[in-house]
Amino acid sequence: MRQPLLLVLCGVVAVAMYVPAIVAFSSRDMHVARAFFYGATLLLILLLLISVAVRSNPRSASNRRQIVALVAAYIGLPVVMAVPFYEGLETTTFVNAYFEMLSSFTTTGATVFDDPSRLVPALHLWRALVGWLGGFLLWLAAVAILAPLNLGGFELTTQTEAGSGLLDTSNQHSAASPAVRLMRHTVHLAPLYVGLSAAIAFLLWAFGDPGLVAITHAMSVMSSSGISAIGGLQNANSGFAGELLLFFMMFLAVSRLTFTTDGQHVSWPQLRQDPEVQLATLLVVGVSAMLFLRHFVGAIDVDAQDNFSEAVLALWGSIFTVLSFLTTTGFESSSWEAARNWSGLPTPGLVLLGLAIIGGGVATTAGGVKLLRIYALYKHGTREVERLVHPSSISTTGAQSRQIRRQGAFIAWVFAMIFALCLAACMLALSLTGLQFETSMVLTVAAMSNAGPLASVAAELPISYAGIPDSAKLILTGAMVLGRLEALALIALLNPEFWRG
Repeated sequence: MRQPLLLVLCGVVAVAMYVPAIVAFSSRDMHVARAFFYGATLLLILLLLISVAVRSNPRSASNRRQIVALVAAYIGLPVVMAVPFYEGLETTTFVNAYFEMLSSFTTTGATVFDDPSRLVPALHLWRALVGWLGGFLLWLAAVAILAPLNLGGFELTTQTEAGSGLLDTSNQHSAASPAVRLMRHTVHLAPLYVGLSAAIAFLLWAFGDPGLVAITHAMSVMSSSGISAIGGLQNANSGFAGELLLFFMMFLAVSRLTFTTDGQHVSWPQLRQDPEVQLATLLVVGVSAMLFLRHFVGAIDVDAQDNFSEAVLALWGSIFTVLSFLTTTGFESSSWEAARNWSGLPTPGLVLLGLAIIGGGVATTAGGVKLLRIYALYKHGTREVERLVHPSSISTTGAQSRQIRRQGAFIAWVFAMIFALCLAACMLALSLTGLQFETSMVLTVAAMSNAGPLASVAAELPISYAGIPDSAKLILTGAMVLGRLEALALIALLNPEFWRG
């Protein structure tokens, strides 16, 4: 890859614009088709001219350039993506279009269009496609850019300082250059990502979903974006079979070992022993049981506890929705409403907020603090309690576990505090725009954890992104980028050594 990363990403976006152009042309929506076709063609011409100019003055790729390009991509690419969306829709502002595209690209899934019928199929497909591309970029960046820099959660299991790779241009985890790593991991991950997406879309179509719905939901579950062309799974024709399929696919966002093994074979017993998988299973089972018990007690009060079918639906709705928000996908089960109808009790949105803050696995498309950091804090806490009881005890769990309990727990605590401070700062900024405290809290958590659908289910009343001022939307865009790239990666750029030489 001799071209800069940002230029390559712009080229991918330009080529992707032809997909909604073809869909719009096939449905005879010529205005939308022209907006995407002309936008893609002009962008490709511009990129060709820039690539010729850059090629005449080549610069060697480095870890520094890759991380800067990644930051620039999340801020600048949504502008390019928003242009054809804005021109094709015509009934919205460019701020709304930029917010929509950045939300999709960061796999947050927050939308200003509460009524899905306002967008034509080509625009819905573009939203899902942007989220899908953003999800793959996360996979690729995690293993090819952030891992060699000891960032993105990998700093918990290494002996070196977080972000130290930014200052070391010699030998990283791999002797290959950043460009070679990117190409190698792209070749390795792209067939898996595309193949799984196609398989999910085909099965959803076979279960009864229309083609557009099947494709958008398949792309959304692979990227953990929660984008839907029909307002959510509760309106899908695939029913329980479709939800069960998406439930198993959401486990890809629980642990990075589900899709990448660093060249090592990982067996099923090893996957079961992965701390992220174990912690996610514990949370899904425990929280689902707690929610079901709460609804069961409520059903007793209204003499509905003997309705077995509604009880099963309530249990399934809790299990699916808990995993969905833990992985920050944000899909709500069609049985989630059935649980409330069964017991007559509202569902506590604070539980979903907590799950989204915890987040999914390291180096996955999920947002939040991440399960491995929570596990490191838990192991450190249990070890400290053990030392209080037995001060002279010696742990014999191995060097890797000691690393997670000590340096790993320290950096996890630092990240958690930075995350909390960013939450507080964003809430304060939103409050200055005139939003109420509850609204500011829910929107902040939704943006920082990249779980946009929280706004419609976590508050007492659904929150509409379309109803907040433009200043609040711009604040949330910054929170989305910060939550997706993680504060440690941005703080590493503030190191003075980064800009020397």
